[in-house]
Formats: sequence, structure tokens, C-alpha cells
Amino acid sequence: MILWVALLTAHCCLVLNGAAAESTGLERIEKCHTRCSQGLHCKAKPDYIFRPPCQEAAGGLNKSSVFHNVSFSTVLMCEGRQKCSLQLRIKTALQLTESIQGVSICTVTAGMMMSCRILKFTRSSWKAMSGMQVEVENDCTSVSPNQRVQVVVKTLPSFCGITWTGTYNAPACISEDMRRHVPDCITGRLSYNVSLVKKELSVSVSEMMEDHKYNLRLCHKDFLCSGTGTHLLIKKEELGKSVTLPYSRPLPCLCIEGWSAMVDAPRVQVCPFKDRLKELWSGITFDPLEETLSWELACPVATVVALCQTREDGVCVDLPNASRNASRGKISFTEVDPHPQLCVKFTVGSEFWTRCPFADGRLKEWDVVVTRRGDREEVAVTSRVNAAFSVGLCVTPAGAAECRVNATQRVHVGENEAVSLNLTDKVCSSCVQVRRLDVKHAATVILCVEQCNRLAHGVVACGTSWDWIWVFMQVGAWLSGIITLSLLLHVLLSVYQRRRKQGGSEKQQDPPHDGVLPALQTHQHGGILIPDSPLCGNTEKANLLSQ
Repeated sequence: MILWVALLTAHCCLVLNGAAAESTGLERIEKCHTRCSQGLHCKAKPDYIFRPPCQEAAGGLNKSSVFHNVSFSTVLMCEGRQKCSLQLRIKTALQLTESIQGVSICTVTAGMMMSCRILKFTRSSWKAMSGMQVEVENDCTSVSPNQRVQVVVKTLPSFCGITWTGTYNAPACISEDMRRHVPDCITGRLSYNVSLVKKELSVSVSEMMEDHKYNLRLCHKDFLCSGTGTHLLIKKEELGKSVTLPYSRPLPCLCIEGWSAMVDAPRVQVCPFKDRLKELWSGITFDPLEETLSWELACPVATVVALCQTREDGVCVDLPNASRNASRGKISFTEVDPHPQLCVKFTVGSEFWTRCPFADGRLKEWDVVVTRRGDREEVAVTSRVNAAFSVGLCVTPAGAAECRVNATQRVHVGENEAVSLNLTDKVCSSCVQVRRLDVKHAATVILCVEQCNRLAHGVVACGTSWDWIWVFMQVGAWLSGIITLSLLLHVLLSVYQRRRKQGGSEKQQDPPHDGVLPALQTHQHGGILIPDSPLCGNTEKANLLSQ
């Protein structure tokens, strides 16, 4: 009983120590060992070339009665600072009987043959401890990071049906301990600075494999990271210095990749622009002959691409049956009308971006000219291509969000032609709705009349301007008459003043016979003329004194 308590205490201590080692870092060993419980002597032997067949179990032996608490852990066996390997430690407790002379521990990994280790108990020790629960431990199985291992534990000799099987996943290269000391995990640490103006990345490397050159390149990350052409090999004596890698576009899948110059070296990738998704929404092309809008995804990002139409409030409403799901490759929409209001919406998760490739109007193929006569609108549709249109009047009822069409007309317009038609309904506070019919994806254009003499959306109603033109013509005629009359009066006044001046000169040449000017004369406006001197000769000066 005392021995049983001691073994249980030792087992608990080992488990706790293993957990502490995992939390603070992997336990280190200099060489692998095979250990058995105190008093039980065991030694490792090579596996059989030809394994003997299993024997029938005797004495009521079964798997649950023989094997207890089989556990796995990982330790580091190190020969130097960067020369450590992962070792799988297998520990099992078993109920020892006189017929069990040892255990066989086998491991198998994908693509590899089964590897076994035989732990043989000495005859004297297993006979002395028969009937007791003992522990056996072995850590001489090498594993690779993130490797899945199947473990098979059997008795020796092998009894049929008494086999314990389990699986173990070796730790990945995520701990700093492994990234610094296990060659399969040493990738180097990359740090960088971005120059958006020069379109350059300044990269430096640290914590790489000693005594090895180092590769650096830019690549586009997908299933594999395909190189972009920029590739540098840093010499051992240049490690620690910064190197410059130029780039063309700051795409979210553009990454810096580094690895040591050795066979099957692990690689590290850092993507400086991983959050710049907006860089993907450029490169939209349109073929006006095929009427095809195309866009190619430069990075593997799950995206919903849809055609939409912009409204006055800036919201882009999706067109029906115009949505595509894409994660890579090219997306095309056929039979597209290149109208300025037609845009492309890109959605990734809960975020979306809108791009309007036809907003400048250079590819606009048709237009609508609205004129007004009386209470009717006349619509003229012009087109640079052969096209069919639906034209009608619609009214937006109070409280409604959409314009309701009362009646429509189908109109065919030839290349570089214009077609006029009359809409006979009342149009005050109504709208003209036009949509192209001979394509799959087109914007619905609505021109609304806010008043009877003005069109909304910045479109001038030619018909509603006739009243204003008539007013302007009348005002112009009145202004012309006033200007002409003013010029005529000015001419008459000038002639009158000239003649009056000539008449005054003649009177000065024929003075009065008495040679004396009257001292006072009354002016017709009530003023008094006072001569400067009675002997002024032929020149007289007078001052007008107002009463």
C-alpha cells in the first residue's frame, strides 16, 4: 500500500512539472532516456525485424486492466543554441504481471514507416514487482513541429487485444523558445519601413540562422507566395543591414518573404499593406464594342461585386440580377449601358466601397432633352448607337419613396439619331422616366418637374423658358426705346445750344444805340443779373444770385 501511494505521488509530481515546463518553455535534455519505476530495471532494445504474432491473453488480462494513464509531452534535446530537436516523451502506467516482460512503443507519421522501441524488463525485477502498477517513460522519438503522430503501446510478449492506441499533435512554431532554437522554426525576424512616396520598403533581418546567407523577396500571397521579380540574397557579413525592395502597388496581398539559404528552410512572411483593401477596387475596364464591363481581383479576398445606381443622396442601389461572388480571377458583366449613374459596389464582410467608372460622361451613349409647351412635356431621345428605350411619366405620391409610372412608350433610336415624342399627361410635379431596354444592365433615369417652369436634377426645360424669353424681349424693347429717345434729346439739345450761342455772338457785334446797359434786369426764373462793369466792352460776366 505504501509503495502504491509513493508511485501515485511521483506520477502527480511528474504531471505538474510537465505542465509548468510547458507554460514557462519546453523542458531541455542533453540526450534521450528510458526510465522505469524504482526497483524495476529496464533497457531499450532494437525492434524485431520480423515481429512475432500476438498470443492469447491468459489470466483475464485486458487493455483496461493493463494500461493506465498513458500521456504525451514534448521536450527539447539541444546540442547548441540553434541545434535543438523536438522529442516525444511517452509515459505509461501498467499493471505488471508475471506474463508481462516489457512494453513495445511504436510511432507512425504520415508518409513514414512505423518505428518501434522495445523496453525489456530484467527477469529478476519484473518477478519481484509482479502485481504492482509501475511506470515506464521514453523520450527518444524525434518529431517535427506541428506533426501528427500515432502512438501504439503493446505488451511484451504481445497479447492479442491488449493494445493502447492514441494520437499526438506536436507543437507548432509559435513559441519564442522554438522560433529561436529549433532549426525547423528559425525563420528570421523581419522589420520594415514604408515609403509611400518612393514606393519602397526598407527591410532589416534579425534572429536568423547563424552562418547562413538569407533570401529576401516580394511576393503576392495566395495558395503559394508567387514572386514579383524583386529578389535579394543577403550575405552573412551583411546581415543586420537594411535593404530596399521597390514595389508597384500597395496591395493587401503584397508580402515580404524571407528564409535562410538552406534546403527546406522555413519561411516567414510579413504583409505591410494587409489592411489596404481599397487598393483592390481599381482596374475596372469597359469594352464599348462588346458592351462588357470587367474587373480582375488582384488578391484572393472573398468579395461580392454588384452593379448599382447612385441616387441624389449618395446611396447606390443594387441593380436586379447584377451580383457576383468572387475570391480570385476575373469578373465580367455583359450588355452594360455605360451611364454616368451606373457604378460598381464591392463588399467584403460588413464593409463596402463604390466605384463609378462612367461618372465623367465620356462614354455616355444617349441623352434625353426635355422641352415644355403649355402643360405638356416633349421628350427627345438622342443616341450614338442603335438602342431601344422605355419613356414614360411617373408621379411620386405624398409619402411614397418611389415614382409610379402611369404609362410608358417604347422608342427605338437609330445610330446618331434623335426621336421626339409627346407625353400627353399632366406633368406639373411629375417626372419623366427613361430606361434603355436593349441591354441587361442599365440605369433608370428620372427627370422630375418640381414646378411647371423648371426641371429638377439640373436639367433645363427648354419649353418652360419661352415665357421668360417673352418677358426679356419686352424689357429689351423698352430699354432700346428709352436709349434711342435719350440719344435724340441729346442731339436736339446740342443743336439748340449751338444756335443760341451763335445768336448771342451777333448781338454782341451790334451794341445798343444809347451805349448804356440797364442797371437791373429781371431773370425769368426769379434771379437778378448784375453787370460787373458798365464799360465791359464786348464781353459781359454775370452772377446768378438765387433769392
